Amino acid sequence: MNVLLIIGFIIVILAVFIIFSARAYQKNLKNFDFSKHSENLVILNDNTFQHKITGKIALVDFWAEWCQPCKIQAPIVNELADEYADNKKVAICSLNVEENQKIAAKYQIRNIPTIIIFKNGKEVQRIVGLKPKTYLKKQLERFIQ
Repeated sequence: MNVLLIIGFIIVILAVFIIFSARAYQKNLKNFDFSKHSENLVILNDNTFQHKITGKIALVDFWAEWCQPCKIQAPIVNELADEYADNKKVAICSLNVEENQKIAAKYQIRNIPTIIIFKNGKEVQRIVGLKPKTYLKKQLERFIQ
């Protein structure tokens, strides 16, 4: 009987911990500020897109402010921008699909976050959904020589 009480108590404690952790996580996502980004991140728009990605290996994060997975992906992309800041052959970029619908339509962005890697202005890989930094870095490194 004592074992059942102890197990029950542990389950209640874990449930409370999970509930509070989930609420804190949701609060952090709601308060994420997309305007705070790495100074090494290249912010693209419909007018600058082609010019900024041509002649480089460009990783472009397509996102929207209302997208919860995008809010998780953004700091990862910022970290990549800082890591590749010294590599002049690489540009880590970001494009808000709501504000730049022309480019989003051109590249048929249907789901976000979507990350496209470009080489000399041509799409070479598309990654849909939230991905960890190690995965993105591995994919990017395939095109850097």
